[in-house]
Amino acid sequence: MKTFHVTWLTFFVCFFGWFGLAPLMPTIKEDLHLDKSQIGNIIIASVSGTIIARLLIGKLCDTWGPRKTYTTLLLIGAIPVMCVGLAQSYTSFLLFRLAISIIGASFVITQFHTSMMFAPNIKGTANAVAGGWGNLGGGVTNMVMPVIFAAIVGFGYTKAEAWRYAMIVPGVMMLIAAFLYFRYTKDTPAGNYDEIEREVKVKGKTDYSVLKDWRVWALALAYAVCFGMEITFDNIAALHFVQEFKLSQGSAGFWAGVFGFMNIFARALGGIFADKVGKKYGMRGKGLLLASVLLLEGAGLILFAQAGSFGMAIVSMISFALFLKMANGATYAITPFVNEKNVGLVSGIVGAGGNVGGMLFGFLFKSKSITYVEAFGYIGMIVIGVSLLVLVTRFTKKEKAAELEVALENAA
Repeated sequence: MKTFHVTWLTFFVCFFGWFGLAPLMPTIKEDLHLDKSQIGNIIIASVSGTIIARLLIGKLCDTWGPRKTYTTLLLIGAIPVMCVGLAQSYTSFLLFRLAISIIGASFVITQFHTSMMFAPNIKGTANAVAGGWGNLGGGVTNMVMPVIFAAIVGFGYTKAEAWRYAMIVPGVMMLIAAFLYFRYTKDTPAGNYDEIEREVKVKGKTDYSVLKDWRVWALALAYAVCFGMEITFDNIAALHFVQEFKLSQGSAGFWAGVFGFMNIFARALGGIFADKVGKKYGMRGKGLLLASVLLLEGAGLILFAQAGSFGMAIVSMISFALFLKMANGATYAITPFVNEKNVGLVSGIVGAGGNVGGMLFGFLFKSKSITYVEAFGYIGMIVIGVSLLVLVTRFTKKEKAAELEVALENAA
């Protein structure tokens, strides 16, 4: 449990640093004279580096261990977070945003570590709670960073200086988290990898034949439209509320934070329900649950796009946020069981799918011919389409074959 709590808290800090710039974008847009296309590119960059990082990090978790992997990621990621204030142009800011995006790979380590620490019957719940409370950082940063920004302005600094100094805070938080993670966690309940000589056991473990398994790609698609939409909304919500409903930067950050704050329970609900459904109906039941919450997420997004008032926009946002975050939890209640001998690799692929979704959605918000409102509507339709694909995917398809393979290996 010590490892569990340090893990979700560290993930929270990573999300805080990853999206610390999002609620400050109205000020940054003015300071760096950014247009809609450039902001779209920044959104794309903010999730792009994570795609490659997540694939690599899955392999490192399998071989190097989550403790060393997480500590290294935190130390490296803190550098661009604290130094982004040095950006003086669109190009330099874009490059810093791309570098910061590697922090998103922290999710794979979080899910891998909780999968290692808990029994199969509560693995979905543990993954969902750790992921949800960590994702909560995306909501809290939307609420807190404008306050830090305002406090710095209150000390006499200009707005252009304040957003730069504000980013030092999440960078320092990441350095503290690196120390806590290395000092107070273990790779497995039995001890760290080097203590139990795990490196010897896992040589040649990663089997890239999982890339041929459609179930892995179905989960990656599902995660692309739930988590991918979450990080897109974390990036764009404050700016959308400022532009569409003329809110102040502080008020926009608060309401954008409400979206992220639902992670305190919504993602966990997805994992808990998936575990309960799994006990009664197996993996097929988990798949049906995932398809259902994705369908409801898509419908909620379409309602959000059609909202004619700020009040209706908030109500529909809360609705689609609930099902979106439940879908996040339900996805990772299935992921650890698709190929139990390659949990790290499968988690990395599915996690990278989330960032691919966020990157592709960024192109919609970049387009000068599509408004933000229209983009939300299109994404809602895409989510509904993916829910139908998940519905027809048989997650139980290869279970018996896998059981036979394990039995034969044990016999040998």
